Amino acid sequence: MLARFFGNPKQETNVVTTLDKLNETLDMLAKKENVLLKKADAEVQRAKEFTKAKNKRAAIQCLKRKRLYEQQVEQLGNFQLRIHDQMMTLEGAKATTETVDALRTGAQTMKAIQKAMNIDDVDKTMDEINEQTENIKQIQEALSTPIGASADFDEDELEAELEELEGAELEEQLLQPVTTAHAAPLLKEQLLPPVTTANAGPLHVPASKQPAHPAQCQNTTEEDEEDEEDEEDELAALREDMAL
Repeated sequence: MLARFFGNPKQETNVVTTLDKLNETLDMLAKKENVLLKKADAEVQRAKEFTKAKNKRAAIQCLKRKRLYEQQVEQLGNFQLRIHDQMMTLEGAKATTETVDALRTGAQTMKAIQKAMNIDDVDKTMDEINEQTENIKQIQEALSTPIGASADFDEDELEAELEELEGAELEEQLLQPVTTAHAAPLLKEQLLPPVTTANAGPLHVPASKQPAHPAQCQNTTEEDEEDEEDEEDELAALREDMAL
């Protein structure tokens, strides 16, 4: 159907050549128009001269010829308009033809691609890709499976053994002896029995714990050592009382 409107490309007239011919015709008409305008101006000048010479008849003849030249100029202008119109029509037809040719080429290319590739080939290719992917996964799983002696290990037993090791380490940390600075207050709280009416009696307070005179508040290094010894003696006395 497109060929019916635009014709066979092999039998089409060369649009470029036709446009060149029309441009040449326009140039020729423009030159003729310039010549006629010059002749019309010349007849006007002659009419003025005859008017000065009191030759009225000759002046009128010059004006008549001027009118004829002007009519020819107007006719040439109409010719130029028609040629311009035809050139625009040809240029539009040329653009349309080139568009149709491009669309035809695209359609033929798409048809060739569809012939070279159909839906069955696509499905087959996708199946092959999925199969190869599954094979690779199986190979990776086979390579990651433990073999030899490590294959006989029970993961649950290993986790239970790890928990035992963690528990033993925690117990060992809890059973470590505390330092003397922290042990003294703790031993005092644990070893001293609660004071009640039954076991109330005279409480022996060491001299080091009695209020000191303000003049004796300046401690030296030796006094600190004696205080520590008194505290140890007090702890020993408390242990003996608890044994009784």
